[in-house]
Amino acid sequence: MASESFKFGPYNIDSREVFYSTKLSYALVNLRPLVPGNVLVCPRREVKRFVDLTADETSDLWITAQKVGSRLESYHKASSLTLAIQDGPEAGQTVPHVHIHILPRKGGDFEKKDEIYDALDEKEKELTQKLDLDKERKDRSLEEMAQDAEEYKKLF
Repeated sequence: MASESFKFGPYNIDSREVFYSTKLSYALVNLRPLVPGNVLVCPRREVKRFVDLTADETSDLWITAQKVGSRLESYHKASSLTLAIQDGPEAGQTVPHVHIHILPRKGGDFEKKDEIYDALDEKEKELTQKLDLDKERKDRSLEEMAQDAEEYKKLF
């Protein structure tokens, strides 16, 4: 996978951040995870909105999310998954590239179970605005992300 190139909207993704890929999709570790195992699944083709995916891309994206989610849920000893797409700017999407957030969930990870959606919205805003660097969740280094990706590659 080292020679492959990946784009996430306007961003070049280092191949060391990617831990699973198919002909049409790829999974990468998150720069600012909300919970352990919070990853993203994206189509390889840069597509801004969900409706613009082809039928093959839609199918592959969800099959990839299912496979990745089930393995990360087990790996992180979680009991549930949140899968979320913010489709368009008014829905909280800040990177103009379709992506599914996969979040392994455990009891008590958020006081109210649906608070995860508020946290997702806040995280997306922080990434766009590059707000206060002293916030609790900081950008992880490439080395940290590559280490997680290497661990997750073993699941496949």
